[in-house]
Amino acid sequence: MTPELTALTLAALLQGLQFALYSALAQKQVGTRYAASPRDEARQLTGYAGRAQRALTNHFEGLVLFTIAVLVVTLSDQSSPLTRVAAWSYLGARVVYVPAYLFGWAPGRSLIWFVGFFATLTLLVAALV
Repeated sequence: MTPELTALTLAALLQGLQFALYSALAQKQVGTRYAASPRDEARQLTGYAGRAQRALTNHFEGLVLFTIAVLVVTLSDQSSPLTRVAAWSYLGARVVYVPAYLFGWAPGRSLIWFVGFFATLTLLVAALV
């Protein structure tokens, strides 16, 4: 497995952990009965549960582009020291992004997000060069 694919796999596992964190926080806020219901009436999550939900959604969005970038690099056999650093930078940024979002680190959260986004763009550009 390439280092980029390893970083992608770990990013997907991070997504699973984020989902578990979000689920636990959301259920704690809305209660087991509502969580098990068909949720016909939406409830707005607040505090840590709301932040965990937004961080999870943000990672879903970023993970799509990162997955494309890793697949392009891998399938075109363009792996290099630069793409390895970019892939691991993305993963590192996403790991730090979770507590940054949960604890409301501003403007740090946005800077951390940008590191991950820039790392993804670096992978894509490196595949074209």
